[in-house]
Amino acid sequence: MLITVSGPPGSGKSTNAAGLADALGYEHISGGDIFREMAADNDMTPVEFNEHAEDDEDVDEALDERLHEIAHTCDNVVLESRLAGWLAGDAADLRLWFDAPLDVRADRIAEREEKSVETARTETKRREASEKKRYLAYYNIDIDDLTIYDATYNTARWGPEPFLDALVATVEAYDPADDEGKYPVEGVEHDF
Repeated sequence: MLITVSGPPGSGKSTNAAGLADALGYEHISGGDIFREMAADNDMTPVEFNEHAEDDEDVDEALDERLHEIAHTCDNVVLESRLAGWLAGDAADLRLWFDAPLDVRADRIAEREEKSVETARTETKRREASEKKRYLAYYNIDIDDLTIYDATYNTARWGPEPFLDALVATVEAYDPADDEGKYPVEGVEHDF
């Protein structure tokens, strides 16, 4: 089974995707970790690397090719990235979207990255604007279109343990036989 987890920065994607993978005995693959490694390899912060990617399509292409390949060749994986649901397309069994209000996400990022909440909020807004622009230009993906997701969650509404229980219950309730009415994912206009 391939489960994708997507959402904006600070929405709890990584924490909850890792917890879900662990609970299911699946592998967790994080597009954010891959992107941060790429940024460090180029001596940039993730925000700087995001903005650099606006002028260098090869950045997104390299990351997205890797995620697309994982989605189409691996099994028993929780694949987590902003575009995981889109890149996996019909290969995904379940596509999940996590979100939380900007203030909650900025607080989480500030704590995780040991920076002020205001800095985290400003950087997050810049990053989201950069990503939204690139996804539309490169792939014709409107990241605000959540219609491709099987379930969307406001992660600010639960604590970590009850939310993980809800995610596991979602996966356990999934029946592949019900996929007959599955909506195809359209919009990615890029050859991988």
